[in-house]
Amino acid sequence: MSDPHHKQAAISATIRQRIVDARQRFHANDNIAAFLEPGDLERLLDEVAGKMKGVLESLVIDTQSDHNTQDTARRIAKMYLTEVFRGRYMALPAVTEFPNAERLNELMIVGPITVRSACSHHFCPIMGRLWVGLMPNEHSNLIGLSKYSRLAEWIMSRPQIQEEAITQMAELLMTKVRPDGLAVVMEADHFCMHWRGVKDTDTKMINSVMRGSFLKDASLRREFLSLINLKN
Repeated sequence: MSDPHHKQAAISATIRQRIVDARQRFHANDNIAAFLEPGDLERLLDEVAGKMKGVLESLVIDTQSDHNTQDTARRIAKMYLTEVFRGRYMALPAVTEFPNAERLNELMIVGPITVRSACSHHFCPIMGRLWVGLMPNEHSNLIGLSKYSRLAEWIMSRPQIQEEAITQMAELLMTKVRPDGLAVVMEADHFCMHWRGVKDTDTKMINSVMRGSFLKDASLRREFLSLINLKN
């Protein structure tokens, strides 16, 4: 017979314990979908909404009589779990891979791909564009153009740091496509600089990851960078 006074453990604690037992990492930009069971996300949404209501109360916001904020806690919880940070909680999207039947081995460029994220320091938006350069070989897998956007969204829909985000994207594409070379370049606005601190509205961050032939061949690297510059 169950104890009516027994308090059920918070679902976040249950999920966290599964991850700890598996000796896996759960940093802000990690995916934890493998540790979620059916119904967990709904329970997590309820838990986050309750705690967000406490945050609003601590900010001395009247959520009872203020019609604008009566449902804000749940809206924020839903936004984080099902939109802004959904890349933490959803499994890797299905990506159909095709063999390189024509043995393509010329430079391929995909982009610009619009990317949206939030910095893990302040949860402020990161908005930008991403380019991918590929040097396939006869053993490479080719994926559809839209799939690059889906994979980028999966990576970026988490609390991120730009330098780590494009490294994650590069590692994922190296595994999926298996090219001879890969280049990823990202340019983004960081709203933690627009909204707070120095409030600089002009500064952008541009960074890159080069793998394989893009790292070894300076002329290939220059060709890729000059071509994406034409797209600005």
